[in-house]
Amino acid sequence: MRVGITGHRGLPEPVAERVRAMLEVEVRQYPPGELVAVSCLADGPDAWFAEYVLDHGGRVETVLPAERYRDDLPEWHHPVHDGLLGSAAEVHRTGLVESGSHAHQAGSEILVGLVDLLLAVWDGKPARGYGGTADVVAYARRTGVPVRVLWPEGASRD
Repeated sequence: MRVGITGHRGLPEPVAERVRAMLEVEVRQYPPGELVAVSCLADGPDAWFAEYVLDHGGRVETVLPAERYRDDLPEWHHPVHDGLLGSAAEVHRTGLVESGSHAHQAGSEILVGLVDLLLAVWDGKPARGYGGTADVVAYARRTGVPVRVLWPEGASRD
């Protein structure tokens, strides 16, 4: 089973802790070794999901939205990103160099095209900028990829 991930970054810690638990439960639903995570490896849900899948014996494929994508990630996340990228069974690229909202959406569209299911750590609200989680969910739904929304009841990202 190929499962993609999209989700809000910068979640407050109580919400992040609940989301991590939800992602871990999702991963455990699959027999060890039968899950392929497809992720852009951003900080937050993207990386957490990839780590859980690897810990569960699955594989990770990554989509790099742009060659300079890492530069858009927080510096504290670079070691995690680099480690996960090094563990990726396959790396898919958009062909774009500069990172930004259009590259992020292009990467997400490639990701959606590679998966059987998209997990969305999403509060159900509109995207705060082009290429946000809501845009990725809308694209998946338009293209017929099933979406499973994960969001802790009563949680807020602000």
